[in-house]
Amino acid sequence: MADTLTFDLVTPGRLLLSEQVEMVIVPGSEGYFGVLPKHAPVISTLRPGVIDVHQGGAVTRQFFVAGGFAEVSAAGATVLVEEACAVKDITRDMVENRKAEAAALADNAATDDDRKKAARARWVADEMAAVIARAG
Repeated sequence: MADTLTFDLVTPGRLLLSEQVEMVIVPGSEGYFGVLPKHAPVISTLRPGVIDVHQGGAVTRQFFVAGGFAEVSAAGATVLVEEACAVKDITRDMVENRKAEAAALADNAATDDDRKKAARARWVADEMAAVIARAG
């Protein structure tokens, strides 16, 4: 049996996943990075993107995350995210709704902070749309 690490995926509302895995790939702010058992300690911010969970030499689960933080140690990885959903659950309607919400935020932005929030919402919607496009 291959070495494994403990992987925890946590949102503010709940623990989405806690299991032993062979590897996870997470969307770090500086680019995607893989975490294997006995990984050197790392703390990283996350960008919107997809977490790939590997078991048996293949990707077994994928989660879209809107951003957050990853803490990696030799024993495992804990990923704390603003929001997450299974990639298989993303629909075109969901993406279009996210884009419309981002556009409304931009239209109503009165301050720099409001404009930053609108830009972030658009970025998340665009990344979600890219996931749909890659899925075919």
